[in-house]
Amino acid sequence: MHGSSSELLLDRARKAPEALPPPPGAGHVCLKRLKFYVTSALAMTVSGGFAALLFLVPLYVDPAVSTLMSDFDPEPVTCETSQVEYLAGIGNCSWSSCREGCTSDLYRCTHVSVFYTPNQNHSDQLRVEATLLVNIKGCGYPPEVQCSRFWDLYAREGAKFDCHYSRRNASLVMPSYNREEHVDTILHYFLVPFAVTTVASIGLCVLHCDCRCSRKSTAPNKRPRNKLVSNPSDITISRVETITPRGDDDEELTISSSIRPL
Repeated sequence: MHGSSSELLLDRARKAPEALPPPPGAGHVCLKRLKFYVTSALAMTVSGGFAALLFLVPLYVDPAVSTLMSDFDPEPVTCETSQVEYLAGIGNCSWSSCREGCTSDLYRCTHVSVFYTPNQNHSDQLRVEATLLVNIKGCGYPPEVQCSRFWDLYAREGAKFDCHYSRRNASLVMPSYNREEHVDTILHYFLVPFAVTTVASIGLCVLHCDCRCSRKSTAPNKRPRNKLVSNPSDITISRVETITPRGDDDEELTISSSIRPL
């Protein structure tokens, strides 16, 4: 009995070192470092793209989209300044024909009104009065928007110049309009950062998330089959003997023994 137990312990001691996983090699360490660097680069790309969208969308993309939706006539018409008003006070300055900066409150503003003849009718007697704006929002930032130059060119009664009117809102006029320029603004300032941010986010998901679909097995559980023993010496036969006492005071004894063939 003691001999069989010691042999089992020796077998387990011999098999234990073989079950331990091998230590990580140099290739595994390099792959782990590469994964860390790629993750850092993708995370910085996602953060930068998201910040760029927050900055570019309200300043460039939204005005470009609004301009395209207003459907300005690409063919210019002749505008003539009819009235120029210089106003002061927040109540009187809900808008301005031009201002540098789009977030500050207006305390002083200038309203420029013009007359123009639409392209559909070239009669001089049919004239439309409209509001002249430097762009669709009436505001911007240098060097694209320079209000001092705008006032010198258009804020003079009787001044004549080429302008573009909105076919959706005939009372809105701008001094310049280029459809391709606004389309390029949307492509460069929205679609490119959005595409880069999306691709980087997908890369992070692939690196750190298990995106594979695991199918659960629906087969019924089968009982394990009995394995054949290749070495007969591994078989141990156990025998249990019970000794019945003769007297009433004697206790019943149970003796178990194991027989291991050679």
